[in-house]
Order: sequence, then C-alpha cells, then structure tokens
Amino acid sequence: MAETIWNTVVMVFHFIMKNIVIINILLSLIIVFFERRSPQAVWTWLLLLYFIPIVGFILYLIIGQDYHKNKMFKAKEIEGELKYAVRRQEETIYHRQLKMTSPALNRFRDLVLYNLEAGQAVLTDNNDIRIYTDGKEKFHALIEEMKRAKKYIHVQYYIIRNDEVWQDIEKVLIEKAHEGVEVRVLFDSMGCRTMHKRDWDRLKCEGIRVAEFFPAILGQLQMRVNYRNHRKIVVIDGKVGFVGGFNVGREYIGKDEKFGYWRDTHLCIEGAAVTSLAVRFVLDWNYAAHENLFLEDHLFEIPQYDRHGFDPVQIISSGPDSQTKTIHDNYLHLIHSARNHVYIQTPYFIPDASILDALKIASRSGVDVRIMIPCKPDHPFVYWATYSYIGEMVAAGAKCYVYNNGFLHAKTLSVDGMVACVGTANMDIRSFGLNFEVNATIYSERTVQRLERAFENDMTMSTQVTRKIYEERNLLIRFKEQFSRLLSPLL
Repeated sequence: MAETIWNTVVMVFHFIMKNIVIINILLSLIIVFFERRSPQAVWTWLLLLYFIPIVGFILYLIIGQDYHKNKMFKAKEIEGELKYAVRRQEETIYHRQLKMTSPALNRFRDLVLYNLEAGQAVLTDNNDIRIYTDGKEKFHALIEEMKRAKKYIHVQYYIIRNDEVWQDIEKVLIEKAHEGVEVRVLFDSMGCRTMHKRDWDRLKCEGIRVAEFFPAILGQLQMRVNYRNHRKIVVIDGKVGFVGGFNVGREYIGKDEKFGYWRDTHLCIEGAAVTSLAVRFVLDWNYAAHENLFLEDHLFEIPQYDRHGFDPVQIISSGPDSQTKTIHDNYLHLIHSARNHVYIQTPYFIPDASILDALKIASRSGVDVRIMIPCKPDHPFVYWATYSYIGEMVAAGAKCYVYNNGFLHAKTLSVDGMVACVGTANMDIRSFGLNFEVNATIYSERTVQRLERAFENDMTMSTQVTRKIYEERNLLIRFKEQFSRLLSPLL
C-alpha cells in the first residue's frame, strides 16, 4: 500500500515537472482573467510563477486560492430584523434626526450611513467602554466577567496557546459549564495549530462546545492558510463583550523574553453594541459548527444594563466573504475626514495605494499624521515591508515612531479626538481583504481622547524616525525593505 502511494506521488511529481510551463501558463490565465485581484497581487503571482515555477506553483495551491466569490455566511433567520433596524436608522439619518453625543460629531453622519448600508452595522449609543492596554489587566477583567456569567459565554480567538493564561480561562469555563452556563469556544485552525486534539476533547468532555474555523485536512495540511479568522470576540450573556488585539498566550502578558512587554489595545463594551458582537460570533459559529444558533432566542435577549454609558458604537466586520472592505473603508473615510490630526498604531503598516495616498495627502495638507509601529518584528518580511512604507510617510511629512518598550500590537486609528476605529484589523493588505476581522467604530470624544492619551504616553517610550535616521539605514536594511516590499501584496 505504501509503495503504491509513493509511486503515485512520484508520478504526479514527474507530471508536474514535465508540464510545469503549461501549468504556469494556465495558472497565469486564471489569475489574470478569472480571479478578482489587485494589479499588484497579479504581478506578484506572475513573477513568482515565472522565476520560481515549482515553489510558486506550490505556494499558489496553498495560499493563492481566491475565496472572495464564495458567500460563506448567511443569516436568513435574522435578515428581516436586521434590515428593518438598518432601514429605520437610515431614515433617521436622511431626515437629520440622528442625535450625536456632541454636535461636532455630526460631520461623521455619512460614515454612520456607510456602515449601515455596506455592513448593516446599527449605531447604538447606550454603551460604556473600558480600554485595556495591558494584558494582565485585560485577562483579569475577562475572567472576572466570565465568573459572573449566568446564561452563556462565547469565546473566539485567533490564537490560543495551552499555557498558564489559557489554563486560567479554561478553569473558569469548565466551572461555568458545570453550573449550567452554555459555553462555546471557536478557534482558528491555523492560529491554534500548537494546540492538540486532546486539548479540545478535554473541553468537550466537560460539556463545552468547540468548533474549528477552516480545519486542516488530514490533521495538518492547511489548504486555506491564506484565509484566517483573525477575530477576537468574547460575549457574556449578551451583556458584556470584549474585542481587540489580545490573543491568548503568555506572550500577551509579557512573559515571552523575545517580545518583552506586550502593548496592545482591547475594549470591554457593556451596552447594546454587545448584541452586534453576539451576532458576529454566531455567524462565524454557524459556519464552522454547521449549526443554526439564530434559532436559540435566549442568545439574543436584550439584557438590562447596570450602567448607562454614552459611547455611540458601530460594530463593523470584513473578510473574504464580504462584498465591501468595510474596515478598510472606515480607515480611508476617517483619514479623509481629519482636520487636525490622525493617530495610528499598528504592528504592520502595509497600506494599499488608496490608504497610502490618503495619508500622504493629509500630511501634506497640514494634518498632523502620526504612525507608531513596533521596534522589533514578529514576522520579518512584514516588518521590513512596514519600514519601507514608514520611509514614504516620513518623506511626506508624517511623524513616525518606533515603540521601544517591548512589542506594539495595538490596532487603533483615531481622528481629531472624536472618532476611532479599534479592533482586530491591522493597517495592512491582508487585514483589508484576506483575514476575517472585526472592529468597533467609536463616536465618543471621552473614549477617543483616552485612546489618544495612551498614544501620547507611548510616544515617550518611542523613537521618532526622522528623515536623517531613515536615510542613514545600511545597505542590508535597504535590501530587506525592497525585497519584502515586492512581496507585500501577499504578506
């Protein structure tokens, strides 16, 4: 049997080698004429197929498949209710009856309308937002909120590592499951590849329901490695929701010597916006678990809130299944709307042409554009591509900073101390179109100014990349930048 399989593999290999030119031509035709890709991505794939045909062919099979044409998620059961809420709010905006918390925020009505039209993102205004920039504080708050759960806990992370951070969370989840609380854990197959089947089986034995997003074939083979669920969502009783940059692992509480202190941004939301996070989780769960949780009415009951916040929020999401790049378009709209300043924190800065041009135009028009990136890479190619784009922004007059106090993983964009977009999406091409992401667009001066104060505090622990510093980089760094930038459409 083994010999037969080996002979088949050898035959396939010889066939590919013999016909590699024809295969490359066919793939080139598919990439150019039949798939929806940016010109930059098309040329990158064509160059890979031409210069390294075998490796390029293998990479295309693994990460080059286009899933944009597939409508992956459907929510027919709630579609009518969502459309009714969206249309009702649209009419309010059209008739100029929408009241923002501050009159100055009225200039962002068109963004609210865009999110309604493009992503059915209803604006809710009775929210209270807590901001966590430290991993220990975030996970302490998460565990305390989970301990108070009475009905259900929904957990979704891109990365979960079986270390002390997850073990503390797992302990609480098991205790709550034994109390009769419904507990569901949704994880990404690629992001959680260090976890073992026995780790998930242990949860199932305790009454916890587990689902895997885009599972590997034959245990390890990832055929959809290019499309990852990068969302981090926790919803507790439909009342409290967490969303942001922290995954689950010891590095996120600063216990990895390679990264040191981990600086991130995570939100804890209490209020009506949590229902939008609950719907987002259920959409992903239904796809991964082949269930229909929208038939479970108790998961969508509107709870009574102890606090009465004043933070208007829209929960927006995007991914390969989306018809529009909603998060990308929010970033673009906010940059164009800036009159005074734009603050950006991101571990990866690989913008597409529209974002890059918008930032350059803003900077050259007198807007104070500030961008902060980490001082060290977690993905080298991505980091050096990032640094090349930082050089362009410095030349355009932007103030760019390298964060020195550990690793910066926050994903935030704020404008004029009035509106911010915070969540799981990086400022890069992958987050804009390939990853499944979720962000909160916040129309609250009090909360946005807290985010901006955190940015300004981080500036005291950063080095500004001046034109002189950038121009004095050595030949090796220049080579790394140029090579990585060529691959940027695929990073």
